[in-house]
Amino acid sequence: MLPEVRPHVSAPLALQLERQLGLASHLEVGHLDVECVAGIAVVAAAHSDGYAATGHLLGLLAALPAPTEAGERFWSDLWRASGTAYLLPVNMKALVQRSLAGEGIDLARQILSAVDEMTPPQRVAAGEVIGEALAESDHLPDLKTQVIGELWLRDLELTAWRVLHADRGSDDPAGRKAFVDAWTGV
Repeated sequence: MLPEVRPHVSAPLALQLERQLGLASHLEVGHLDVECVAGIAVVAAAHSDGYAATGHLLGLLAALPAPTEAGERFWSDLWRASGTAYLLPVNMKALVQRSLAGEGIDLARQILSAVDEMTPPQRVAAGEVIGEALAESDHLPDLKTQVIGELWLRDLELTAWRVLHADRGSDDPAGRKAFVDAWTGV
């Protein structure tokens, strides 16, 4: 499940192309040589981490029962087990919709808040609820539901972290130079 890329969301990529490669945003494709195209590919690949992590985050949520009447019991059980309302569909709906447009920062923050709020026993209980749902839907009878749920929670947490990390905005030239200087001096 890939997020849709909108022009206002990818503005930082356009700025990076202009700053790092000297390409004006209004430049026509016919004026690009192979070296410029390769440079664009490199910058775009470096910029794609946030979009890829947001897509993965949405994919993890899509693996759970849909927030419909049929999935109501799952979400109720998850709320009781986890002790947090942050994961309820009513509290994530707008964030999921923004993430589908490529803006996953707020969803990632909410997920990390939910995981942080859980005590170890609540995390185990939430993992069990999630694992049961995934084992049922993915037909994974050989794995323990607790293991499946814990792996899903870890993946959710790490992916939310990747979304935040990709948005850190540390692409300034002075910071990059300081990084290179520090590692060159080792």
